[in-house]
Amino acid sequence: MAAWAAGALAWLSLLLAGCATPPPAAEPGLPPSQARELVRQLLPATLPDAGGWATDVVAAMAALQLPVTPANLCAALAVTEQESTYRADPAVPGLGAIAWREIERQAGQAGVPMLLVRGALQITSPNGKSYADRIEGAKTERELSETFEDLIGMVPLGQRFLAGRNPVRTGGPMQVSIAFAEAHARQRPYPYPVTINIRHEVFTRRGGLYFGVAHLLDYPAAYPQMLYRFADFNAGHWASRNAAFQQAVSLASGIPLALDGDLVRPGASGDDPPGSTELAVRVLATRLDMSPSAIRRDLEQGEEAGFERSRVYERVFALAEKLEGRTLPRAVMPRIDLQSPKITRKLTTEWFAKRVDERWRRCMARAGAATPPV
Repeated sequence: MAAWAAGALAWLSLLLAGCATPPPAAEPGLPPSQARELVRQLLPATLPDAGGWATDVVAAMAALQLPVTPANLCAALAVTEQESTYRADPAVPGLGAIAWREIERQAGQAGVPMLLVRGALQITSPNGKSYADRIEGAKTERELSETFEDLIGMVPLGQRFLAGRNPVRTGGPMQVSIAFAEAHARQRPYPYPVTINIRHEVFTRRGGLYFGVAHLLDYPAAYPQMLYRFADFNAGHWASRNAAFQQAVSLASGIPLALDGDLVRPGASGDDPPGSTELAVRVLATRLDMSPSAIRRDLEQGEEAGFERSRVYERVFALAEKLEGRTLPRAVMPRIDLQSPKITRKLTTEWFAKRVDERWRRCMARAGAATPPV
């Protein structure tokens, strides 16, 4: 259920912070053969090629140099179960209609009349069908993505309003952001042969699991519960940490804030007007002994691992905790309503994270591993 736009913060933070691995888990990693056997036992008994799934999950963690522990294995399985019920290229109900709405939206943004777009889509594509027929008949995101790739490469009008904006933005068994996968592959070598490009690799089982595991686990975050990594998987790296910072800002300033994890206005840079979180921090500028420019510089680190070592982070928490007379959490659930062409009912990041966390806890129980209290 991950939104096509989900992961925007994650891929940008990766570019800025690099591919650091999280601190080692308290328990030692399992040997590969033992880890594969454990995953086979945890997978549904009726799942075809359970051995292949187990190999790809364990290989992803080994390639990323992540601790192969029951907690990490169950985290990857919980997200996969939630997002695709263990299908490498899951079908999406009503995908054709969703695609047409997205085409209309992008055509409108590009100033291209839909009459011209529909005419162009009647052209016969390389597989013998028209692009319109392929879009209407698409059952999976891989099929739809390949149709748009053909359209961008073969039809001039497609290049005009779709080049670089393939509307299929997530894919694979963990529904990982393709933008994140492409950024990750630029930062560290992808361990498998690339048949066409990274976009195509995301729609394979091994590629989708590799990049999904990377998105979920391959960044440093000292969270007290796996729940917050599940929230970050949906909302972007460090969204839970940043939401906790926003809560501290709100308590110190008395200004209500949306706990969405966005510390500067999306797309803001240089002399752009400040967003609501930045304005609230500026109210505290004198007590923080920081100038507006220093506050902006620190807040711009919100998409990096080191933000929690910044002056604004440390001073805001110190001030808020003094005023509240208690220690404040360093991770809270981001309050985000999910927006996606595929979502037809009201869903939130909290809903997603809690659903995955429930699956993770059941998996950990089957693995005989301890979990933190809810």
